[in-house]
Amino acid sequence: MAEAAEFQGMGPSPARQWMRRTAAFLAGAPLLAGLLYVQAASPAHAAADQTGSRTVDVSLDSLLPSAPVKDDTLTITGTVTNQGKEAITGAQVDLRVGPRMSGRPEIDEASERTGYSSSHDARKLGGPYKVAFPELAAGNSKNFSLAVPVNKLELDGAGVYQLGVSLSGETKSEPYDHVLGIERTFLPWQPEAAEKKTRLTYLWPLISSTHLSAETGSDEQQTPIFENDGLAAELAPGGRLEELVSLGSELPVTWVIDPDLLATVDAMTRNYRIKNGTDNPVPGRSQAVAKKWLSSLEKAVQGSKVVALPYGDPDLASLAHRGKDVSGSLSQLQPATAVAETTVETILHVKPSVDFAWPVEGAIDPSIVNVATSAGAHKIIARSDSLRETGAVSYTPSAARPIGGGTTAVVADSRLSTAFYGDMTRAGNSTLAVQKFLAQTLALTLQAPDQQRNIVVAPQRMPTASQAQTMALALEGLAAQRWTQPLDLIAAAAAKPDPDATTDVPSASRYPASLRARELPVQTFRDIKSTQESLDNFKVILTSPDRVVTPFGNAISREMSTSWRGKARPAAEYRRGVQGFLDVLATEVQLIQKSDVTLSGRSATIPVTVQNKLVQGVDNLVLRLESANATRLKLDDGSFVAEQQIKIEGGHSQSVKFAAAANANGPVQVTARLYTEDGRPYGDEMTFTVKVSEITPTVMLVIAGGVLLLVLAGVRMYTQRKRAAAREPSVVADEDDASEQDGVGPEQPSDPTPDTGPESADPSGAGEKVDR
Repeated sequence: MAEAAEFQGMGPSPARQWMRRTAAFLAGAPLLAGLLYVQAASPAHAAADQTGSRTVDVSLDSLLPSAPVKDDTLTITGTVTNQGKEAITGAQVDLRVGPRMSGRPEIDEASERTGYSSSHDARKLGGPYKVAFPELAAGNSKNFSLAVPVNKLELDGAGVYQLGVSLSGETKSEPYDHVLGIERTFLPWQPEAAEKKTRLTYLWPLISSTHLSAETGSDEQQTPIFENDGLAAELAPGGRLEELVSLGSELPVTWVIDPDLLATVDAMTRNYRIKNGTDNPVPGRSQAVAKKWLSSLEKAVQGSKVVALPYGDPDLASLAHRGKDVSGSLSQLQPATAVAETTVETILHVKPSVDFAWPVEGAIDPSIVNVATSAGAHKIIARSDSLRETGAVSYTPSAARPIGGGTTAVVADSRLSTAFYGDMTRAGNSTLAVQKFLAQTLALTLQAPDQQRNIVVAPQRMPTASQAQTMALALEGLAAQRWTQPLDLIAAAAAKPDPDATTDVPSASRYPASLRARELPVQTFRDIKSTQESLDNFKVILTSPDRVVTPFGNAISREMSTSWRGKARPAAEYRRGVQGFLDVLATEVQLIQKSDVTLSGRSATIPVTVQNKLVQGVDNLVLRLESANATRLKLDDGSFVAEQQIKIEGGHSQSVKFAAAANANGPVQVTARLYTEDGRPYGDEMTFTVKVSEITPTVMLVIAGGVLLLVLAGVRMYTQRKRAAAREPSVVADEDDASEQDGVGPEQPSDPTPDTGPESADPSGAGEKVDR
């Protein structure tokens, strides 16, 4: 590697080069564990047999100042723990100052060594600079503190020096003074400002996992509904995101922000609800926390450079390797980029750069580059372990590399970018990480002291609070600017590249298998396509489509998020939730199921009801009615199909009437279905039966004849009664006289009762009856 050059300008022998490269390769295993955010294990010697120089674990909890100058006093504090089975007598903690190290690979080698080595570890500093313990019992720990004036360290000149803190003593089985434990770290020594300082760009990422669902309340304000309340903990004092903003506000960094995080926090500043496993989400209570965090961030970014990633931080590698074969997947990137700029500018009131793409771990291949540029990005944040140098340069080259087509790869240094992976909650791990980072930056500067270079650091995407604190400590160690000076990412990308630096994009076969195995599956992009098609079909009928397009478009972007890597089940559940809620909304506009219809007569109207339960109105819909038997039942102008435009206000229903004409008796199946104006079916079809029961002219003649016969019979009966009454007047008169004498008045005829027939308790017939 180019970084293998000595900063003295002398190269190592071929055999030593091979050994160093082998050591660097073996060192990659623990770094890979760091990529997975697994809590760091105890030091390697803790897992080995606790004998010899690995009997005692030495932890360096602090080293101050981290980059001292001539008049400083170096103070080292830490803890020694006897991990053996025997007590240690005559225990003594000593400081060992090694010779100046020859370059960056030697720093790597030293940091991986365990146990004491007389050939690699220097002699004790001696004198008063030691701490003695009469006895250190098995399993016990002791704290120590060493304070040494820097001028007593015998540092020859500018460079990186190895520091070792060891514990020596005797045990019952080994009754002689020997080293029982050692920890190594590094001391960067550059008391005067370098003539050509390295311009250092440090990315400060504000990215989180997905918290906001596509679901909103049905109220006018569209109250957002969160998947969980985890974001509130990140924003609260001491939380991950709160620490990043608080620390970053005091550091010379370039902010790299996922706009979805800003939009999500902004939604928390107002009324919001949180899913709790029931149909009734509970109210959120963290509005004050969200407002404070946004206000702090807005102040922090003023005067700084801000880079906005595409909305939702989409996984470019997954899109390139698995999504490109699903039609429409790549088209999601462009709107995600467009909304990113608007979101950041609206919420933070700064204009961000949207010209950068950041693939996972900076690993690229030709397909990833093509996907990134398809969204409008012309600068891709890569990493040096992806674009490996070919040996044409004898130092770490500048970050900017033109890779063709007007695209620049901004290559971050892999050693510096991975410096703070792992568990930084342990003070010992944090201290070692800071000192190694500072040592590597100084070694890098001294590789080519007459040539100024631009170096970019792209740390982990979502650093923990302790990782962020350690990163901040390291940058504070560079604050004196004796060998580095800050530079923003936009300037670093635009700087003149080294002419001999590699510009070859690695082939797809070189993409790390460990990263490929964690990519989003093809099913992700199939689900996205299905949801997008449903959204496209739904939005065309809405009078206020933005109320639906915006939340669902953003949710689709979140479905491609890098944060879903390695989380197949939660990712699938989120996608199902988005599609399910969209389906629920779409079915709020539907046909009301009809019962069968009875049609009496030659012509009538058939009503069909369309219901809109949405808050907003719907338009651009067509209701189509289709007769399965045009010979028996025709619609409107005599065809078997009839259509009418539909427009319904929110929360209303509309009854649409179709003219129908019957030609013959019998049942006819009729189908009703909604369509968009461009002819796409909307919702499910509805079928019902129209029973035609026509009264023909012959039947009417028969009925009329029967009525006439009844009338004639009544006239005849009336005539006969009248004649009989005329023949018997005297009898009637005699009877009337008799009645008057008895005090009874004349009989009054009662009102005639119409003959309506008995009422039936049975229903009049299944379905509706439509009269002429």
